[in-house]
Amino acid sequence: MELALGDRASDRVVPPTGHTVWLTVLSAGAMAFLAVFALALTLATGRLAERWAEDLAQSMTIRLAAPAAEADAQQAAVLAVLAETPGVASARALAPEEQAALLEPWLGPDLPVGRLPLPRLIDLVGDDDLDVDGLRLRLEGEVPGAVLDDHTRWRAPLVEAAGRLRMLGWLALLLIACVTAAMVSLAAKAALAANAEVIRVLRLVGARDFYVARAFTRRITLRALAGAAAGTGIGMVAVTLLPSAEKVGFLTGLSFSGAGWLAPLMIPLFAGLAAFFATRRAALRALARFE
Repeated sequence: MELALGDRASDRVVPPTGHTVWLTVLSAGAMAFLAVFALALTLATGRLAERWAEDLAQSMTIRLAAPAAEADAQQAAVLAVLAETPGVASARALAPEEQAALLEPWLGPDLPVGRLPLPRLIDLVGDDDLDVDGLRLRLEGEVPGAVLDDHTRWRAPLVEAAGRLRMLGWLALLLIACVTAAMVSLAAKAALAANAEVIRVLRLVGARDFYVARAFTRRITLRALAGAAAGTGIGMVAVTLLPSAEKVGFLTGLSFSGAGWLAPLMIPLFAGLAAFFATRRAALRALARFE
């Protein structure tokens, strides 16, 4: 009495309605919805880490702490050195208003920049040909008091934090898969218990446990697949409604980009696979103890 997984006649073993249907569909849909956001967070943090690493690797700052009488001369000397240095894409001195804007988040908008002995800052953007160590040594020799900051101490913690956040996103996806499998297993056990009399009759007429397990596996897997597809679709719509990167600038926009939009389409497939193996295992174990 062995039937293929696609044999619809075996579906009659599993009730088409009832609380097990809603348990399977809703749990799979909810977990898929959360998985979309976890995946979006994971991919967004990956882009964030790459952007920080690239931007901070090319951007540098030269700080001049010379007395006011010598500040203009030192600034001109530094700009002259940078103009002759290979690998320097651009270099410009920051105006006092720009320095005030940089300090505003910490010191407020009413900062008296003119009364504070702020150092002169030169924003420098380099390319791959720039010899940072050689430039630092040249500045030390020709313009004493000029300090080159390549942002290494800022870049490393930021990239590390983004990497850990990405790892948490993958961990969240793993936990979501485990919870989905657990919920589907509970649904399979509940369906088996609700059809105890039907299973006893099937055994009396010669049905084997693999036939019964196959029936439950097929029906519940399809339910989980449908629920996960619906949850994924709703989640993707919700992601498109989030503010864009231009508006918030956080995590480069918690959304998908380019081919990344294809990644959520794999969620229903993985949910179906998780449901298939979880249901088959739960059904066979439950039938082995079934009287």
